[in-house]
Amino acid sequence: MPLTPAAPTLSALTLPAIARSALLLDLDGTLLDLAPTPEAVTVPPGLIDALLALRPLLSDALAIISGRPVDQIDALLPGVPFAVAGEHGGALRRAPGGALTRPDLPSIPDGWVNAASRIVASSPGARLEEKLRGFVVHYRAIPHAGLALRVALDGLVTDARFEIMAASMAWEVRPRGIDKGTAVSQLMQEPPFKGRLPLFIGDDVTDHDAIRTADAMGGVGLLVETAFGTPAAVRAWLAAAASESRWPGLR
Repeated sequence: MPLTPAAPTLSALTLPAIARSALLLDLDGTLLDLAPTPEAVTVPPGLIDALLALRPLLSDALAIISGRPVDQIDALLPGVPFAVAGEHGGALRRAPGGALTRPDLPSIPDGWVNAASRIVASSPGARLEEKLRGFVVHYRAIPHAGLALRVALDGLVTDARFEIMAASMAWEVRPRGIDKGTAVSQLMQEPPFKGRLPLFIGDDVTDHDAIRTADAMGGVGLLVETAFGTPAAVRAWLAAAASESRWPGLR
């Protein structure tokens, strides 16, 4: 699905100095290469070292904002970000060792997961990923089935408190009222992020809200496809920034 936020004119784009920046990063498709399943992703050599080198340059203002649960982010990047927002902002940890906070949102109705399991079973190659307050139907292995799966989910998700969100070769059912933009706003209200300019990097439709929020706060929201091309290029850019203590030019 095409991404809708207007990308900056990269040749004319001026990024805030690292000393004034808060770096907020999506995970899958941004820092990590996409894999057939969420469990199959790998953390490339050098990524953790580059992020750890950037943290002091940012005075700790480094966060990961992902659709994954927080425990999965911790397992992939142990001890790396200062703050973590998981589940698209549905779970927020504002500091290392801090409590996990959640907005007051509904849990999915009884029976929806079982119904979703039946929908997935009718399309071999599709996969169901359960989350605390929702679930994701992945169809990366059978892209031709994406539309049919969406139609089936439209018939299931009849409670207006919930929405079906397009993701990368997936449909995510989640409560309304949470998104990555809200996570950016909340983090930017508190130290070490407060008083800095947000620099958010994401790759997917679920990152739209964070990109818009970063732009609206006087910072910059970047799309991987437009600004870098690939997650490997994002990683190389971050490593160069850590080495040079400045944001390198974009393609």
